[in-house]
Amino acid sequence: MATQPAYEKPVSVEEYLSTVYEHDCEYVDGVIEERDLGEFEHAYVQGILIGLFLKNRDAWKVYPLPEQRVQTQRTHFRVPDITVLREGSIREPILTHPPLLVIEVQSPDIPLRKTEIKAAEYLAFGIEHVWVVDPYARVAYRGTSNGLELVRSGELAIPGTPIRIVPNELFAELDRV
Repeated sequence: MATQPAYEKPVSVEEYLSTVYEHDCEYVDGVIEERDLGEFEHAYVQGILIGLFLKNRDAWKVYPLPEQRVQTQRTHFRVPDITVLREGSIREPILTHPPLLVIEVQSPDIPLRKTEIKAAEYLAFGIEHVWVVDPYARVAYRGTSNGLELVRSGELAIPGTPIRIVPNELFAELDRV
C-alpha cells in the first residue's frame, strides 16, 4: 500500500496527536499520511537492523526504537522505520530533539524521490545520519545535503563510533530465509 492521505480534510496537530490509528501515520502540514506497512522484505530487514543495534547496544552506546514519532517541524511528525538514540538521550514520548540516526527501509510502492524528500527533512531538523536501505533493489543510501548517495564503500558507518553495518551481509541474511 502506498503512502496516501488518510483523511480528506486537513486536521490540526492536536487532533492528530489525540487520535489512535490502527497503524501510526505521519502528519505533514495538516495532512495525515498513512505509512506503507511493508511486506516481508521490509519487515525482516527492519527486524534484522533492530536486532543488530540491540545486540551491540553496550558497545555502540545507542538504543534503537522502531517506528518512533519524531517532530521535525512544528507541523511535521515523521515515523522513521528505525530511530537510533545515543545512550543518555532525553527520553521523550515524541522526539523533539534530533536522534543520532534514522533508518528508512524502502518499500516497493514508495518512489525513492519521496524517501529522499524525507531524508532532506531529517537532515534539516539536525539528524546527523540518515540511512535508506532498499531490500528490493539490494542497495543502501546515505542521506546527504546533496540528496541520497548510493553506498559504494561496502558499509554504512557513523564516523567516530564503532557503528558499522555491511549492507551485503544484511541482504545475505535476508536471502537465507
